Amino acid sequence: MSISDESPPERPELPDSRTVSRSTFLQAGLAALGAVGATAAALEPLKKVDDYPSFEEFFQKHYKELSKEEMAAVLERTRVRVKKKFGVDATVGDPKPIEGVEFAYALNIGRCVGCRKCVYACMKENNQSREPQVQYIRVLKMKKGSINVESSQHLYEDETVPTKDHYYMPVQCHQCRKAPCVKACPVQATWQEPDGIIAIDYDWCIGCRYCMAACPYGARVFNFAEPKIKPEEINTNMSYLGNRPKKKGVVEKCHFCMQRTRKGQYPACVEVCPTGSRKFGNILDPESEISKILETKRVYILKEEVGTLPRFYYYFDV
Repeated sequence: MSISDESPPERPELPDSRTVSRSTFLQAGLAALGAVGATAAALEPLKKVDDYPSFEEFFQKHYKELSKEEMAAVLERTRVRVKKKFGVDATVGDPKPIEGVEFAYALNIGRCVGCRKCVYACMKENNQSREPQVQYIRVLKMKKGSINVESSQHLYEDETVPTKDHYYMPVQCHQCRKAPCVKACPVQATWQEPDGIIAIDYDWCIGCRYCMAACPYGARVFNFAEPKIKPEEINTNMSYLGNRPKKKGVVEKCHFCMQRTRKGQYPACVEVCPTGSRKFGNILDPESEISKILETKRVYILKEEVGTLPRFYYYFDV
């Protein structure tokens, strides 16, 4: 039989588009109601959210892509959010790296007494959550003769310090030259600035915590709950990449108090230390105190074997 002799297949009879049966109407109506119900169920959790991002915030560009005018608008939105949430008038700036400056930090292990004044000065300066507490600095209580940080105590509650047969090693972000956290971030929310500071754009962070897993120093913390700070405890001198109040679901860390150091001041932890254990300065200046320490003292690099090349050093007087 030739192809031309075959009979064409019968087409199914289509219903008249001008007439709709009751069953068809009900089926279509129930399907529509089901879709509406599913959408309502999906949006139900959002009823509990009272801090929706605005259109501008949701579509905000990456920090490095913002024009001068766009950055000004971002700073103003941040100021307004702080005013709305805490009822205080803040100054929100964006201090830039100083040309010819690369920051470095040195800590005298032999002089640190474990008082943890640095911890709380840091919290106060950088608007860290008080409940639950978020701390950028961990002071490790170490047994004399040991450098094993895994066996150290972090949450010690001694009535007086220092205690016999122990020394203390504060640990914070080491601002590494080969920072594994930067490589681990899938959205480039963290990067290295020209002055050595590893910065975070908290509006760009998606909270995946890959950076925390990559950091060998445990220097990053995640806001599992909405940070809480009393309005009277807010530091109103804020930096966008630095000490502005953070939100739930983002990672934060030490940033060398950039709102201070990029204006020629010391970090808060350096100023509050009662024993002078903490030293900070420009490592590119051969006459700076930090350069002299690294040149003349016995220097120790924590976990040097991992190859991160940190800008945070430990040293001894002898």
